Amino acid sequence: MNMTDKEKEKVTLNPAIGVAGEQPYQMYNKDIITDKACSDNLQAVDFKKILDYKIDKKVMDVRDGLSTISMAELYETVYPPKSVLVDGFLYAGTYLFVGAPKVGKSFFMAQLGYHVAKGLPLWNNKVHQGTVLYLALEDDYARLQKRLSRMFGVDGTEKLHFAMQAKAVSNGLDYQLDCFVKEHPDARLIIIDTLQKVREVSSDGYGYASDYEIVTKLKAFSDKHNICLLVVHHTRKMSSEDSFDMISGTNGLLGAADGAFIVQKKKRTDNQAVMDIAGRDQQDLRLILEFDREHCLWNMIKMETELWRQPPDPLLEVINQFLEKTGGSWKGTPTELIGVLENMDLQPNVLTRKLNVSAERLFNEYGIRYESSRNHDGRCICLSKENDVNDEKLER
Repeated sequence: MNMTDKEKEKVTLNPAIGVAGEQPYQMYNKDIITDKACSDNLQAVDFKKILDYKIDKKVMDVRDGLSTISMAELYETVYPPKSVLVDGFLYAGTYLFVGAPKVGKSFFMAQLGYHVAKGLPLWNNKVHQGTVLYLALEDDYARLQKRLSRMFGVDGTEKLHFAMQAKAVSNGLDYQLDCFVKEHPDARLIIIDTLQKVREVSSDGYGYASDYEIVTKLKAFSDKHNICLLVVHHTRKMSSEDSFDMISGTNGLLGAADGAFIVQKKKRTDNQAVMDIAGRDQQDLRLILEFDREHCLWNMIKMETELWRQPPDPLLEVINQFLEKTGGSWKGTPTELIGVLENMDLQPNVLTRKLNVSAERLFNEYGIRYESSRNHDGRCICLSKENDVNDEKLER
């Protein structure tokens, strides 16, 4: 049977979509990625429209999106001073305390915690008193009781607290420590004994990234609260000329920490040990220690590296003398302060910058709290001398 052309047209099948024929109209899309307002490719869109919030041009450079600060603005800023636990020895921050198993790390942790809690000098170094939390995660209460009574007798203190269990860093430890600090606003020192008890193995094991991450999280806590976190860890079996290469794990641990204490003996049975100290806020030190086996206490025999101290600053000395004469407090403009200080020929902006840079030293060495603010009348400086720096808890 012969079909007309019109009848053939009616029964002709549609061409296969996406193979031999054209796409239906509704499948056409003339938009390209760079036309999207929410494109992931920020280089293809108007960057100023993406940053639709107000930007402080003094801080952020919109061209590259980096948050920056100029050298001049850096000097105009007053940063809160770091808390000192033991003068010239231990500061706020996160530190590793490393030694071989059974070298006496836990005895020293208990000794340090007791001295901070009681405010007792450590090896003739001034100690700033505060509450201490000791996470003795490899001990039990009975063993701890025997150890402490042997070290200190039965002279206890309410400022030294212990815990036998804690969560992992990635599973709630920061919340537990936050709660403790809120209950004890004068907390200065938290000891974690040991690192292995609060870490978790990642899918890649203990690599540089995981080592760096765990210490970074602990450091974020210590920086937030201006407190010292001392983390006990082990040395590796392979020896090295550099004692800090003896830290078990990767360089990520020391790289993220504020410093480290390494304790080593020549022989396990020796009473003497060497303690090497390195950190961002103190000079490198080497101490020769001797262990008193009767009382389980570490005594310092000598310090091989003499503790370096900054020379006196004439400006700080004059300010300290001025406050002692005026009752311990003063408030006014930089120009007014220059007018009342003796033999100080400085421009007001130079005076402000010098005090901004020296705020930590002014507090730690002289007990003087320094604040600088700007109001509608200009720059205002507040100076107040504390009666007892040891009992003053730095603002967090």
